[in-house]
Amino acid sequence: MMFGNRYRAIEKIGSGGMADVYKAMDEVLGRTVAVKVMHAHYADEPTFVARFRHEAQAAGNLSHPNIVNVYDWGQQDGTYYIVMEYIRGTEFKELIRQQGPIDPLKAAEYAAQVCAALSVAHGYGLVHRDIKPQNLVLMADGTVKVMDFGIARAVNSTMTQTGSVLGTAQYISPEQAQGRELGPATDLYSLGIVTYEMTTGRLPFEGDTPVAVALKQVNEHAVPPRQIDPAIPPAVEAVILRAMEKDPARRYSSADEMRADLLRAAQGRAVTATPRVDDTTVMPAVERAQRLNDVRRTPVTQRRGLGPGVWAGVVVLLLVLGVVGAWALGLFDGGGRVPDVANMPLAQATMALEKAGLAVGNVDTKPDDNVPKDNVISTDPAVGTAVARGQTVDLTVSGGPAPVKVPLVIGLTEDDAIAALQQAGLEVELPIVREFNAKADPGTVYEQQPLGNSTAAKGTKIKLLVSKGTEAAAVPYVVDKKKADAIAALQQAGFTVKSADQSSASVAKGIVIDQKPAGGGTAPKGSEIIIYVSTGPEMALVPDVTTMTEADAKAKLNSVGLTWEVNTVAGSPPDKVGKVTGQAPAAGTSVPKGQKVTISVGAA
Repeated sequence: MMFGNRYRAIEKIGSGGMADVYKAMDEVLGRTVAVKVMHAHYADEPTFVARFRHEAQAAGNLSHPNIVNVYDWGQQDGTYYIVMEYIRGTEFKELIRQQGPIDPLKAAEYAAQVCAALSVAHGYGLVHRDIKPQNLVLMADGTVKVMDFGIARAVNSTMTQTGSVLGTAQYISPEQAQGRELGPATDLYSLGIVTYEMTTGRLPFEGDTPVAVALKQVNEHAVPPRQIDPAIPPAVEAVILRAMEKDPARRYSSADEMRADLLRAAQGRAVTATPRVDDTTVMPAVERAQRLNDVRRTPVTQRRGLGPGVWAGVVVLLLVLGVVGAWALGLFDGGGRVPDVANMPLAQATMALEKAGLAVGNVDTKPDDNVPKDNVISTDPAVGTAVARGQTVDLTVSGGPAPVKVPLVIGLTEDDAIAALQQAGLEVELPIVREFNAKADPGTVYEQQPLGNSTAAKGTKIKLLVSKGTEAAAVPYVVDKKKADAIAALQQAGFTVKSADQSSASVAKGIVIDQKPAGGGTAPKGSEIIIYVSTGPEMALVPDVTTMTEADAKAKLNSVGLTWEVNTVAGSPPDKVGKVTGQAPAAGTSVPKGQKVTISVGAA
């Protein structure tokens, strides 16, 4: 697919409720970009179209290290697309899913970078309205990139007739959930929730439906982060809770103000946000000790108001219960019954048997798909069997699922590989790794861990590496460049280079005359580019044609690639008539092929 006769789609890299995203090549500038294509039904909404044009243009003005740049936008095939910077990184949602909570000080640094991006956008009058971990990407160098400026907010930000609200329910502000007018403070609230999730590993508000979550955003207060993890510094918690204030006026006045507090918190310094005071009030030590002494001096019968008669009844009741319990356990007949220890860990089962007055005998292990490893499968004698005190009970313990043979799935398509592994009782580790691999067809598995034909426990997760095919790269145009510069440019673009010499009367020596494939297009990354380098004009040695006849001299010059010009010398001696008496340049001179040699021919 081509967008705007300029952006050629290479592969689909994402899809959502609003758009599909493609990795594409900018055929004009020779760079890789991301093209987000809106779903067609949005193009039928006049409000969307108007806002899209206005805000895509505004987003194109944003230039900041923490913002994914918007390069271009347009309309094609009944829908709209927007061209953005192509980045390689990890979404924070995936980061939290994989690693759990992020170190609070590091999370504060990341959130401060988001504030820097928001400050620039708010300065242009742009409110993101959909700040969430899925729109924040962590690059390899630690830089945070904010995505989707100029896209999500092209949709009406107020409540629609169906009652839906733009944004993801878990991250929207109370005013956003109520369909009220939005300002920069709504982005700060959403960032507060993102930072809450980064530091605690969980969302502050969850529910069965988006509406239920939105209602909680309006009406409920989140559990303070330090109640979930006391290791979170009070300063970091204070910044989060201030950003998540229900009233926008009680939040930070700007992204810059919040960023300054986040940087203070990351550096372990005091913040302007007020740290929360714990609900627990500690009793002064003296008062607590006095109360304990008062309790100790009070007779037991007076502490609860129980008379001697009541205590006598309690004693009798305890004796009766003891007798009944002893009979049930077989203490009067010297025996008992085998307790049910199935599914208990071996150590716990041993304690249960010893408590029943029994001993553990032989312990056998066998595979079991249903009972967790090291848990008891069965007993011998069976559960409930009457036994004498001190009798041994043999246990059969699970060794876990029986090992299975790992299928060899290299070379299979992704779907076929997954089906083969699941049929063998194995699972696939997610996310599946997809990388460019020139030696494997797109969509096929080129590596697996553990290896095929090995054995693994049932349910083991198998890591799959799936080929995305050969990565295409823009071929630089290197004609008219010096040979060394051309090779460097092609190698930097990811190609191998082969050089071939070619003479040229018009191109200086060492300059590239031609290249294959031609520059400006694309070719598989790592493929070979041939450059043809000028050796200058082809040279020839002027032969000695003196004493030759005119015809022989001309033939000789032609045979070595030279041309000729005749200079007739009248009045020559008879023995010189018709013969070459002189030449210029002289014999043995190196000249470019095609050069003219003047020969002097005698005439009567």
